[in-house]
Amino acid sequence: MKFWLLIGIIYTSFFLWYTNLSGNLNDEEIKFFLDKLERNAKDRGSSLDQDRYDRIKVFMEEDDGKEFFMINNLDLKENHELLKEIEGEDSTEGILGKYTDHIMPELLKRASHPIFMGNSIHVSMDIVGIENAEIWDSAAVIRYKSRRALMEIATNPVFERKHKFKVAALEKTIAYPIKLDFYLGDLRMILAFILLIIGLFIRPIIRK
Repeated sequence: MKFWLLIGIIYTSFFLWYTNLSGNLNDEEIKFFLDKLERNAKDRGSSLDQDRYDRIKVFMEEDDGKEFFMINNLDLKENHELLKEIEGEDSTEGILGKYTDHIMPELLKRASHPIFMGNSIHVSMDIVGIENAEIWDSAAVIRYKSRRALMEIATNPVFERKHKFKVAALEKTIAYPIKLDFYLGDLRMILAFILLIIGLFIRPIIRK
């Protein structure tokens, strides 16, 4: 009984951390994040693009309080633009790494993480209504615990300073959020199966 209680505590702890139980963004939070984006832009000596402001505002207002997934297609520049902060970098991968080195820990501590990442093995096989979409270098799908988690990352002033490395490294990119209707890779389900198998395997040994 104590063993199964321990298994239950482990799973419950993970479930509570991994699942958004705070609901959707409320009006106060939406205003807070929008104000922070505008303040960050002002601190950089610029202003927040109105189109970006409107898209982010609608994204938050339509929050359903659930996890979502960001689809990312990336095409790296062959001749990258060196920034003053970059020293000793001679590849776009190295420049992009300055962005990913920041973003990955920020994702993980908010129960968000890559689902998969991979490199392209051929040009686009099917293109309809899109120009300059033949070449992509890599793709990634990132799982976000909630829209709140994404906004916490995106409104951090450090994010803007790191995001310019991504911009400098990329020829083009597209990123858009989706909600999955069917998904077998949920870590909560995987952990439940793993703990059940461990429990069924170890229980007879403990009883001896």
